[in-house]
Amino acid sequence: MQAQIFATDNQQRYLRSTRNRITAVALSILPIATACDKAPQVVAAPPPVVEVAEVVQKDVPIYQQWVGSLDGMVNAKILAQVSGYLIKQHYQEGQAVKKGQLLYEIDPKIFQATLDGARSNLARQQAVLKTAKLDLERVERLLPERAVSVRDRDTAVGREASAQAEVFAAKAALDSAQLQLGFTKIVAPIDGVAGISKAQMGNLVGPGSANAELTTISQLDPIKAFIPLSEQEYLQFARDKHNSHEGRAGLELILADGSVYPQPGKFFFADREVNMQTGTIQVAILFPNPNNLLRPGQYAKIRAVVKHKSAALLVPQRAVGEMQGRQLVAVVKPDNTVELRPVTAAEVIGTQWVIDEGLQAGDRVIVEGIQKVRPGTLVNPRPFVETVATGGR
Repeated sequence: MQAQIFATDNQQRYLRSTRNRITAVALSILPIATACDKAPQVVAAPPPVVEVAEVVQKDVPIYQQWVGSLDGMVNAKILAQVSGYLIKQHYQEGQAVKKGQLLYEIDPKIFQATLDGARSNLARQQAVLKTAKLDLERVERLLPERAVSVRDRDTAVGREASAQAEVFAAKAALDSAQLQLGFTKIVAPIDGVAGISKAQMGNLVGPGSANAELTTISQLDPIKAFIPLSEQEYLQFARDKHNSHEGRAGLELILADGSVYPQPGKFFFADREVNMQTGTIQVAILFPNPNNLLRPGQYAKIRAVVKHKSAALLVPQRAVGEMQGRQLVAVVKPDNTVELRPVTAAEVIGTQWVIDEGLQAGDRVIVEGIQKVRPGTLVNPRPFVETVATGGR
């Protein structure tokens, strides 16, 4: 009986202890649950940061550009005029050469032997001619004495004339042999820059062979730039040339890296006809090239000032976007809200657009960060600083 009472008391104490722990846990959870039931506080996002540039108003030159390519003033293809094996190359590829400078040598043995044979034949024919002349003189001396007949005299005259003709032929053969031997030494016909050799030592070269062309020499100072002009542009160029001995002034060459070539060019000539398919005419512009910086085949962008626009409005090109065929800019108003405004962009001047309509001097346009805003968005504007690129304008 006492054991049962003891067990009952232990159970009651255990139950009271458990209830106390549950109550403590519930009390500790209650503040957390109450806090979770409260609505979260909304923190307003700061206005997006954008970079803006002011619309600048100033007088600017308007350029017109044409794309073409450069070519040498003279391009001389060096050909082998006689057949033979190439035995020497005397120039360095890609270097300047002078007129008359030795470039290649073809094996001369065969041509030297032909020349020696021609000289021998000439000497033999000259001996025959001398004998024929002596015979004619003897016949003419004996003819008055009737020691020889008139027919003998005529025969002697014919032999002398035939021998004379053979001498002429032998001299021509000798000249030809000397010329052929001379062709084994190939020299530069002009001053210029020699290209890569298309034939190697030991190649069989000559007319009709795969190695007939040996290299090319180009005269590079001055150098020509060929550009296609429309008929209207050509007429303007022609008028400029007629009004000025130097042709259109201020022709500039923009190189492939965007830099402007320091030497200005001038109108040189126009082709004889207009291309019926393209409606353009090829025009050559001359550029001084004292250091041979410019080479044939280079990309060439030619530009010239065609007019000057006064009080032009300029904005960075990156500020002008296009949507559904319209050109738009994002303008930051005095209250720092954004307005999308349609504009009419005209010419490009360097990295800027000339704006004909839609803006005024002093307007602030967004250059960087336009993707962050919508019409009416409040923004935090900061000045746009353009990175200056070296080279072109």
